[in-house]
Amino acid sequence: MSDVIQETPQEFWRPQLAQAQSPAGLVEVCDECSTEFIAGARFCHVCGAGRQVASPASAEASWARAFEFLKVLEFHSVKEWLALSTASLIAFLAGVGCILAAIAVGLIYSAQNLADFQAIQLWRMQWLLGAIAAFVAAILLKRSDSTQN
Repeated sequence: MSDVIQETPQEFWRPQLAQAQSPAGLVEVCDECSTEFIAGARFCHVCGAGRQVASPASAEASWARAFEFLKVLEFHSVKEWLALSTASLIAFLAGVGCILAAIAVGLIYSAQNLADFQAIQLWRMQWLLGAIAAFVAAILLKRSDSTQN
């Protein structure tokens, strides 16, 4: 019986749908009358209700809308927003990374004795000194207003 349905001729007033639109093993049924759709049909053969077909273009558009907020994090947008040169922005981001690493050291490691406490504080100081060096480099590499134009 399935060979007969797949061999049915295409109706002349509507294009035939692709055969592999539904996952294998799942049968699509009409929302109105709960009958199975004929393979490739755009409408129900019993009640005439339209078949809801998800197009891949709409799936791509939904992903594009979902990640629209990530445009704020683009390198060029951040560079213009902060009015920094490329080298200055890289140094600034390195400084922010060092500060986050100093915070992470305090959250990850716990002191069991005085030696552990001193080691953790030393690691924090090293990360904070790295952040200070990165921020100083960012300030020194920043363009002046006269050279931006």
